[in-house]
Amino acid sequence: MGPMTFAEKVFSSKVGREVRAGEVVVAEPDLCVSHDNSAYIWRSFLEMGASKIAHPERIAIFLDHAVPAPTPEHAENHRTIRELVRSQGIELFFDVDSRGGVCHQVVCELALAGPGDLVVGADSHTTTAGALGAFAAGVGRTEMASIWATGHTWFLVPESLRVELKGSFVDEMVGAKDLALRIASELGPDGADYLSVEFDGEGLRGLSISDRMTLCNMGAEVGAKSCSCRPDERLREHLSSRGKGFEPLWSDEGASYVGRLTYRLEEIEPMVALPESPSDAVPVREAEGMPIDQVLIGSCTNGRVEDLEVAARLLSGRRVSCRVLVIPASWGVYREALRRGILEALVDAGCVVCPPGCGPCMGNHMGVLAEGEVCLSTSNRNFRGRMGNPKAKVLLSSPATAAASAIAGYLVDPRSKRR
Repeated sequence: MGPMTFAEKVFSSKVGREVRAGEVVVAEPDLCVSHDNSAYIWRSFLEMGASKIAHPERIAIFLDHAVPAPTPEHAENHRTIRELVRSQGIELFFDVDSRGGVCHQVVCELALAGPGDLVVGADSHTTTAGALGAFAAGVGRTEMASIWATGHTWFLVPESLRVELKGSFVDEMVGAKDLALRIASELGPDGADYLSVEFDGEGLRGLSISDRMTLCNMGAEVGAKSCSCRPDERLREHLSSRGKGFEPLWSDEGASYVGRLTYRLEEIEPMVALPESPSDAVPVREAEGMPIDQVLIGSCTNGRVEDLEVAARLLSGRRVSCRVLVIPASWGVYREALRRGILEALVDAGCVVCPPGCGPCMGNHMGVLAEGEVCLSTSNRNFRGRMGNPKAKVLLSSPATAAASAIAGYLVDPRSKRR
């Protein structure tokens, strides 16, 4: 057996024999994630003639995209999901209550996945769980219905791209989101198409689990099938604190890659993605002065405690100059930010704190934009019409850049607003 990539090892483990990139295999996922789209999945499941989910213990369903329900149609959708959960005995169900939040956040927060696990989700940003050392990939809703029915699905074992991180961020105003946007600007929207992206290197060890989640989350914006971080002591501590075991699985020295990238973290600077693609990212200094109507601090990309804390440090004792929505990624984040006084500082600065969920990110809940408005968001996508109006514009940035720009009312380098 020659050296193997992480993806090759995961699928070899799942099918019980050595497999290589380019092979088509059938495997059983360890965790299957879905959200408000579960009602559609359920309808497809029934149309297939299925009646009983094969492995309900592997199913995790979250209500997160439109919560609380903003319309009767959304409410009916949620009711259908509650009924299927009851009828199928699904225990990992996160309703509109204070246990839940955005699916990708809660999966990592509760460590529902771990090193070497095979995770599928009916959402492209399922890649986020790669921060925990899992192989995590998005699948279509119809494909998820077939997995519910059979317990397995097919995979093309992907080729791999290695991303080595060196050094460390030298400024608290620069972070993982800036690195992710830098990578997107260089790879483009399909530069990692159907690749398994491996983050490794001594620079990775200095990144928090939150930082790693941001990196893996943004992998979907370069076309990656999966993004994963090398398991290390920091991950072991995260899993142990949640009562989970730690059995690391990673690639071998000498494994074959289609490409290798290296980034020195001290060279990363604040970045902003201009409309209408995350890959249209440039250093903030090249676009300073763009007027901002609304700022969104939240989402599965940057709605964690660390993100809100960075924003609060900048905004404490100051006043925002535009609308600012703060949406914690989960109720766990909300409670911790409340306990630390982070939410109080943000509210005192003029921010509006919304219930955990996806908010305006996909354009069907609170905070959508009017014609001609510009939103600076810490989310992951800024496609045309993404926040509900095709005649509005969305920029993407880190929480630090978003908070600093909220103070100014226009796009600024966050280093200019440091305390």
